Amino acid sequence: MRRIAATMLLALTLAAPGIASAIFDDTEARARIERLRSQIELNQKVIDDRLARIEAAIAANAASAGTAADRRAVLDLAGNLDGLRGDVQRLRGQVEVLVHEMEVAEKRQKDLYLDIDTRLRKLEQAREQAAAAAAAAAGEKPPATDPVAASPAEAKAYEAALNQFKLGNYPLAISAFQGYLVTYPSSALAPSAQYWIGNAHYALRDYKNAVVAQQKLLSAWPNNHKAPDAMLNVASSQDAMGDRKGAQKTLEDLVVKYPDSPAAASAKQRLTQGTRR
Repeated sequence: MRRIAATMLLALTLAAPGIASAIFDDTEARARIERLRSQIELNQKVIDDRLARIEAAIAANAASAGTAADRRAVLDLAGNLDGLRGDVQRLRGQVEVLVHEMEVAEKRQKDLYLDIDTRLRKLEQAREQAAAAAAAAAGEKPPATDPVAASPAEAKAYEAALNQFKLGNYPLAISAFQGYLVTYPSSALAPSAQYWIGNAHYALRDYKNAVVAQQKLLSAWPNNHKAPDAMLNVASSQDAMGDRKGAQKTLEDLVVKYPDSPAAASAKQRLTQGTRR
């Protein structure tokens, strides 16, 4: 029995570095968080099962140990087991820190993007208002459909829905933006509303509906400034669902279709990282 227990301990000790390597291989991809957590749970179950078997073996050997050498062997095995428990606990702590840091980084990135999105919309509205004022001063009639400016009512409804997203109330954000699209289907902010619907689904890990939502944007408004980001979100969703080939194809299409966009720069970086793995 002592030999079986020692064999189990050796196998578990050798397995620990492999577990750590798998955990820390992909620390930058947000789409892999869920797979990381699933892997941790699976590895933890294996570890707990092996520890239980080793403890049972130690108890059995302790009961049958007759000589001083047998007792020392049992004590050594128990000491090794305590050390292994410490290693596992440290690994758990490192994983928790990693997941927390990733979530904090995601929140900062989301807040930054929301701030940039708000600033761009304000600049676009100011530009259109200035153009409309200049046209009025010159006696020209403004275009029948303004491609950028939104009415105060539209802007207020949009901001209300976006605030739900900022607060992390993703189901409410989805409902609010869907209602916005029903009420203001021709609004200049409609593409952005559709984009945030996709992002909210992604935040809920509903990757299938995230893809569907972003593809609606790409189909209806392919030339909108949100289209490149929508394609990037599609690629992230595909990657999170395990469709690596589909994600790579989407990233390649993004680089070709919107080469000068910031999203294309991100796509190029992801493609480069993918080829290095």
